[in-house]
Amino acid sequence: MADTTTGSGQPITLWGRKSSCNVQKALWALEEVGVAYRRIDAGGDWGGLDTPSYRALNPHGTIPTLVDGNTVVWESDAIVRYITARYAAGTLWPEAPEARAAADQWMAWTAASLYPDWIALFWKLVRKPPEKRDPQAIAGHLDAAARAFAKLDSHLKNSPYLAGNTFTMADIPAGMTVYRWFEMDISRPETPHVEAWYARLRERPAYRKAICIPFDDLVGKESF
Repeated sequence: MADTTTGSGQPITLWGRKSSCNVQKALWALEEVGVAYRRIDAGGDWGGLDTPSYRALNPHGTIPTLVDGNTVVWESDAIVRYITARYAAGTLWPEAPEARAAADQWMAWTAASLYPDWIALFWKLVRKPPEKRDPQAIAGHLDAAARAFAKLDSHLKNSPYLAGNTFTMADIPAGMTVYRWFEMDISRPETPHVEAWYARLRERPAYRKAICIPFDDLVGKESF
């Protein structure tokens, strides 16, 4: 167990190692809403994902998994939506259908258009030992990820946050990526509006705690 905090609401259990980018999204949401939770290391070096008890919670054997009373939620974006809807409706989870659609569309865009090449780049550049790296594959994923960040930059030119003038659940999946994007040893195109947004995110204590975690222990590690 780790990272126990106190706050309002019922205790929540989050399963997953804190170095997982998907777990970090859930952790960030929990920290933002201020509910009490405990995190249990699972996955990677900790294993535990194939046990009958864990598979009863999450039949896919993946992380994160969140347990809140009798409610079990898996898949990181679903967890972010659940946390914000239950504990931050009207703020992080927009209640007006049109405002919520604006947030949902950016979460969907992140999953479909930003995340795939970003995570592939991280795996091929950071997680691969130097002797196994494929420069051509790295260059391809870097180029595709840079194009996605350019689209994000264009949007943020006219909006301080992804769904408008205030921070919402929309910012969590995409915002999770930018710490590693700016920390990786790569040549990035200038994206001043993404950088300004990143600076705003770093002002949030929840972001710094959940996301700004050095990934030195993942360098050259292919085992998980």
